[in-house]
Amino acid sequence: MGFSKEKRRLKIRKRVRKTITGTPEKPRLSVFRSNNEIYAQLIDDVNGVTIASASSRDKDVDVANKTKSEASIIVGEAIAKKALDQNIDSISFDRSGYLYHGRVKSLAEGARKGGLKF
Repeated sequence: MGFSKEKRRLKIRKRVRKTITGTPEKPRLSVFRSNNEIYAQLIDDVNGVTIASASSRDKDVDVANKTKSEASIIVGEAIAKKALDQNIDSISFDRSGYLYHGRVKSLAEGARKGGLKF
């Protein structure tokens, strides 16, 4: 039989992670999408640390009365602002096995709008 959605996503995620790594100068922007929320992290894989993070649950991110896609754009702009505060303007985008459309695409567009280069 075929793979479940979770297994398919994990397979794609492992395949992508072989090629995408984050460095201190160009960190990896990792996306996690739950049913209701969206999370983004800037990760330096060389030192194994998270440089910055943003999510739709943060108190400084106002997503009240917004759709999930609109909230993703706001989270993308928030992570871009945090990255630019730390003099990071270029990142590697890690979609974590999700298809590049919908909320994942909205987050990427928000990050670009915020000033990050992919």
